Amino acid sequence: MTDSKYFTTTKKGEIFELKADLNSDKKEKKKEAVKKVIASMTVGKDVSALFPDVVNCMQTDNLELKKLVYLYLMNYAKSQPDMAIMAVNTFVKDCEDPNPLIRALAVRTMGCIRVDKITEYLCEPLRKCLKDEDPYVQKTAAVCVAKLYDINPQLVEDQGFIDQLRDLLTASNPMVVANAVAALSEINDASQSGAALFDLNSQTINKLLTALNECTEWGQIFILDSLANYTPKDEREAQSVCERVTPRLAHANAAVVLSAVKVLMKFMEVMNPSGEYITTLTKKLAPPLVTLLSAEPEVQYVALRNINLIVQKRSDILKQEMKVFFVKYNDPIYVKLEKLDIMIRLASQGNIAQVLAELKEYATEVDVDFVRKSVRAIGRCAIKVEQSAERCVSTLLDLIQTKVNYVVQEAIVVIKDIFRKYPNKYESIIATLCENLDTLDEPEARASMIWIIGEYAERIDNADELLESFLEGFHDENTQVQLQLLTAIVKLFLKRPQDTQELVQSVLSLATQDSDNPDLRDRGYIYWRLLSTDPAAAKDVVLAEKPLISEETDLIEPTLLDELICYIGSLASVYHKPPSAFVEGRTAARRVLPTRAPGSGSTSPDSETTSTPVQQSTVILPSQGSQGDLIGDLLNMDLGPPMMGSSTTVPMAQAQDAAAIDLLGGGLDSLLGGGAPAAQPAAAAPFGAQMGAGAPMGAGGNMGALGDIFGLGPSLGVTTSTGYVMPKTEWLPASKGKGLELSGTFSRRGREIYMDMTFNNKAMQQMGSFAVQLNKNSFGLVPASPLQVPSPLMPNQSVDVSLQLTTHGPVQRMDPLMNLQVAIKNNIDVFYFSSIVPIHCLFVEDGKMDKRVFLATWKDIPAANEKQFTMSNLPLDAETIDSKLENNNVFNIAKRNVEGQQMLYQSLKLSNGIWVLCEFKVSPGSPDIVVSLKSRAMDVADQVYGVLELICRN
Repeated sequence: MTDSKYFTTTKKGEIFELKADLNSDKKEKKKEAVKKVIASMTVGKDVSALFPDVVNCMQTDNLELKKLVYLYLMNYAKSQPDMAIMAVNTFVKDCEDPNPLIRALAVRTMGCIRVDKITEYLCEPLRKCLKDEDPYVQKTAAVCVAKLYDINPQLVEDQGFIDQLRDLLTASNPMVVANAVAALSEINDASQSGAALFDLNSQTINKLLTALNECTEWGQIFILDSLANYTPKDEREAQSVCERVTPRLAHANAAVVLSAVKVLMKFMEVMNPSGEYITTLTKKLAPPLVTLLSAEPEVQYVALRNINLIVQKRSDILKQEMKVFFVKYNDPIYVKLEKLDIMIRLASQGNIAQVLAELKEYATEVDVDFVRKSVRAIGRCAIKVEQSAERCVSTLLDLIQTKVNYVVQEAIVVIKDIFRKYPNKYESIIATLCENLDTLDEPEARASMIWIIGEYAERIDNADELLESFLEGFHDENTQVQLQLLTAIVKLFLKRPQDTQELVQSVLSLATQDSDNPDLRDRGYIYWRLLSTDPAAAKDVVLAEKPLISEETDLIEPTLLDELICYIGSLASVYHKPPSAFVEGRTAARRVLPTRAPGSGSTSPDSETTSTPVQQSTVILPSQGSQGDLIGDLLNMDLGPPMMGSSTTVPMAQAQDAAAIDLLGGGLDSLLGGGAPAAQPAAAAPFGAQMGAGAPMGAGGNMGALGDIFGLGPSLGVTTSTGYVMPKTEWLPASKGKGLELSGTFSRRGREIYMDMTFNNKAMQQMGSFAVQLNKNSFGLVPASPLQVPSPLMPNQSVDVSLQLTTHGPVQRMDPLMNLQVAIKNNIDVFYFSSIVPIHCLFVEDGKMDKRVFLATWKDIPAANEKQFTMSNLPLDAETIDSKLENNNVFNIAKRNVEGQQMLYQSLKLSNGIWVLCEFKVSPGSPDIVVSLKSRAMDVADQVYGVLELICRN
């Protein structure tokens, strides 16, 4: 008879019957009662009242009964912690039982009972089991250490269990080694410090590789993941490890295969890219990845997400395997879309014909989302493979002729991108696109069509009528369409000013007077003022030559891609996000791929972090060779040269009279061929007020704000500063910058932050078209205006340039906190580097706190948020310290004399609103100064102290 009978009875008074049976002298009756209790517990009935009776049943030699009792204990120990202590003696006794199965069962159960009161009693039995002669008990005890660490980390460290786990790495049994590695990995991930718990050296690696062949599949995964954290000493060692890992590619478990792929992908970075071994490995990697695609859809999807990363890093691995990514009719939509993405990444001149044939077929499917993606994929093929562009455009035209609404709309969106990639090549199809104007109802398609009409207005006879038809329902349109319509009509006006005056006045009025959207209103005001003051400048700005769009705009940026390669086979590789983005409280150091430069083989790349927060250490980021591949969010930004040239400078007199010039009056004589000035439009007055027309006259008159927007204000020349400025350091050596040497520092002058740079041309050719872009950073630093470097910069010429920065950009916490990643572009290439911004440049001028507020805030901030430092060998008095700090926006709140010690209380405020309160203790006759810092955000404490010491010492 089966055990199903235990789940069928629900009669009244059952608890009392069970209680009696549990205390019965008959072993069979007792076992039956425990089975009934477990069955009741399984279906959700509360049987916690029987806890003492079930615990009494632990004293038995019957393994089956003991397992059942332990199962009950694990479930109810948390709700009955006082009762659970009764079981401790039995655990201790069972850990010394002659039967290894009972010893292992006891230690496993101990690890699963998450009760603080019990854990301290379990240390001794656990220590014995870790040294047990039976490998089954040892491997179970190793996992128990990881579980105990989750409950009480301090206890595990104090009791020396981590050292015992390290000793198990040299055990003779492969399963013990695997479980020890698994436990250490789990503890490492949960550790607050994030430091590696065991050093990987050649001897340990050899032991792990030996165990790899004999342990279970999950043990293999843990071992392979640990191997991936090892940095080989040289190429020879890397090849040796790869040779022993390669057989895992044939494993039946997909997780083992992906872990092996991760190890190989990381170690390939250390090898000569043109070497024969890399070619061999590349060939070996393709078949296992292809095999994963014959599994069930869910495994396929995980494999495809990982393949997507692998293809971006090394496309040659699967370049011959295009057909396996062709979509099957019964694939789920999530698999179809992922396959489609990989097909585009693998598309090349050699296989584009079969790819296009497939995509055209997909565009006739019934799944709307899939059809849309397929049409977009055709456009991406055209942009990626230039030779196929004509064939792609022809395919898109065929799809437009089908008159299927959503197909037509997607086709128009991608054709706009094709026009941007290949200007003046396929414009003959515009007439066909205009025929479908009335069917467009999606914002992106309408915006794309408006862009095409505005961009090629001179070729479309009735462009004004077409744009006017969109203008009729302007306020009902999506913001994207409104912005595009505004720009398109201004373009049309600049190309055909004679017959579009009313149209441009109408759209500017709608955008500035009747709109609540700040983006639309600001763009309208800028166009209005540009057209009013300097039509030639307007033409240069609005009709400027546009940079060609990059081949693949959806590639993951290189540094993130390298990090994700280190997480192949994990959730990070499925989400395409680093673990810190979705695992709460994760503090582990960021993983990076090893480089070919020979280094220490014992250091895990996980543990490599930057330790000196104040020094302006510079890290050169790898150049990607393409001006489009910028770090981080630079992918979305345009790094073209500044649009405004010398012709855009507004003369002083003209700038002063700007507000009085009519949009269609004398200011447009150069476009309209004369005409009398008319009255000022109604919108000009509020615009002048908004842009600061009443502000004191500066270099740009009342056009100062507009001058800032277009880079008309002075950017070169360095004003004097009373605050401390760190010496310039080399950010970009000439060897990395193809002859461009760049050194610099940061300073704060006149309430603004500046990036002071020296550009030195050490190449044999002249340089020009300089531009700069900053990645997201901890304090939102972005350029306030375009980079102005005198061009051309001749060979052996150097020039000092100051770039004003603002803190209004996107914010993303960096590690280290003050790290700033920079991309500099010139006519030769794009170069990447990073530097540390001294935090005192972000100390703002309104950082003086009221005395009472200071006192209340100091008391309110908890003691845990106070950090103390000592400035050694610094013989300064309080007045000198106060003076030095005041020059750098660290303000004195109060001075006191306590028992002969001078006490200074200072406050400072960072640009993002974080306050830091400081206390300086200066003892007469002592060269040491004790500094205490308090803040609600203690992440900045080390950085702030570092610059305070620098300021005091300089």
